[in-house]
Amino acid sequence: MSEDKYVPESKLAQWFDSRLPLLTLSHHLRGYPTPKNLNYWWTFGGILTFFLIVQIVTGIILAMHYVAHVDLAFNSIEHIMRNVNYGWLIRYVHANGSSMFFLAVYIHIFRGLYYGSHKPPREMIWITGLIIYLLMMATAFMGYTLPWGQMSFWAATVVSNLFGAIPLIGENITAWLWGGYSLDNPTLNRFYSLHYLFPFLIFALVILHIWALHVPGNNNPIGIDVKKNSKETMSFHPYMVMKDLLAMLVFILIFFGFVFYAPNFLGHPDNYIPANPLVTPEHIVPEWYLLPFYAILRAIPSKLGGVIFMFASIFILILLPWLDSSKVRSAAFRPLYKKFYWVLVAMVILLGYLGAKPPEGIYVILARIATTYYFIHFLIILPVLGRYEKTDPLPTSIFDPVLDEPNIVDKFKKTAGEYEGEKVDTFK
Repeated sequence: MSEDKYVPESKLAQWFDSRLPLLTLSHHLRGYPTPKNLNYWWTFGGILTFFLIVQIVTGIILAMHYVAHVDLAFNSIEHIMRNVNYGWLIRYVHANGSSMFFLAVYIHIFRGLYYGSHKPPREMIWITGLIIYLLMMATAFMGYTLPWGQMSFWAATVVSNLFGAIPLIGENITAWLWGGYSLDNPTLNRFYSLHYLFPFLIFALVILHIWALHVPGNNNPIGIDVKKNSKETMSFHPYMVMKDLLAMLVFILIFFGFVFYAPNFLGHPDNYIPANPLVTPEHIVPEWYLLPFYAILRAIPSKLGGVIFMFASIFILILLPWLDSSKVRSAAFRPLYKKFYWVLVAMVILLGYLGAKPPEGIYVILARIATTYYFIHFLIILPVLGRYEKTDPLPTSIFDPVLDEPNIVDKFKKTAGEYEGEKVDTFK
């Protein structure tokens, strides 16, 4: 499938497109050659874009009614929930939308790990995606503090104090975040302004991310490069668009299931209590999507060591294109890597579970084991595995796995013939 050169029909469109080529860009996006064998794991990019827009729109509406003051923030949230027309719906969509956003991004990341989407020549796609992820975490954390409930206040206290462990500059960073000598109104104003700003930076980076994707083109489940001007590709619209829309509708149904039937299932009940600096919650936890990193932080005995390992667990992913030394992209042709991959998934899920538990006893031991494996996977297993793993033979085309099978048409005819014979015998 080749992408035809687009020429606007009317003179007005030609004049407009010659000065601002939006029409050409739209045609390029609709007709962009896409591998035919993409499965539904590739639909999460579109789902993420949809939820980013939902978060921005609902966030702007909430900002119209929210008051960024420590004495008024909690009551302004209650005002939104009780007095603003459909305010409860907008807030629940925004709060649960962040969880769905992170669920989709984790699926998106682990799909990339499985199918080798971080490998050359797609390093910049991977790096821009991780920068988006870092901004997402910062945005989500600051949004978590805005209701100024008990969990908001104490989570902000714990996280902001982490920077104090950094030698020389730590105390200055903490003082800047607080805007004073403790968490107070300047802190809330800083977090509110940055929480409002970062989604627009994320949106700009998403455009850069898509731009970087269009340079080498999509990866695919087989992990081999496809020729854009061959029968291996098809236009993005309408084929992939309809596939993305179907997956998006299913995801939205799950999302609205939480919004309408369990809106607080992913939250914490302590956040419905106004912030009180004199009363510490029994167990301080962040939102569920930050729990694996929280478990790593608490698994290290030293405060500074915990901060280093927590940030290292994120930044190590940026080095992944160079740590993974295998020339084969897809795990479909890497039998050993596939096993280690699922162990990594299990360890990350375990870290998420342990992050919600008290830092004591067996929970600490398991967190240290899971943390150790996490770093061993990226720093030792991947570099060594890429050099010594015996991979399966790669197909030369995305059609090879089908075409190399026995003649499917003949098999179907034979099966159909046998079925017709049985049917005749039955009637006899």
